[in-house]
Amino acid sequence: MSTAAWVVIGLVVALIAWVIVVYNGLVAMRQRVNQAFADIDVQLKQRHDLVPNLVETVKGYAAHERGTLEAVVQARNAAIAAQGPAQMAAAENQLTGALRQLFALAEAYPDLKANQNFQQLQAELADIENKIAAARRFFNNAVQEYNTSIEQFPAALFAPSLGFQRREFFDLAETRATVEQVPQVKF
Repeated sequence: MSTAAWVVIGLVVALIAWVIVVYNGLVAMRQRVNQAFADIDVQLKQRHDLVPNLVETVKGYAAHERGTLEAVVQARNAAIAAQGPAQMAAAENQLTGALRQLFALAEAYPDLKANQNFQQLQAELADIENKIAAARRFFNNAVQEYNTSIEQFPAALFAPSLGFQRREFFDLAETRATVEQVPQVKF
């Protein structure tokens, strides 16, 4: 074989090796995104498991506040049924708003506010909320790295054809104003 043939073979082998390295890097990033989403899911499940206990505790003290309690239960059920980051984020934001109303309601009932079970559940929920926020940040960072990688040259040339698609952020988006709104308690 001539030198030119060896050069061409060398370039083809180098190109194939480079594509393999880029592909494996994209696969690793996709897995990191999937793992980060699973971490959020675990935290959200713990949150969903706490909500019925919290509702039952409040129900004993404020049974006539049925609307608020039903709103929390409905928001929890919607959050459990949500699929995908965007739908899950919207459902979780509704649940957060309903829980804020529940805690605002607790302010009106000193006996409930002093109840040890309620205080413990409230502390556990606050801890889980912090873990969810950290998991969301990690997920969004992983999504940002992944999306950037599949859009940058040269991976952008072949990433879509190999099944690498943009991922959605777990973001508050349009519901941010609703979540940040101060709950109103009416009697």
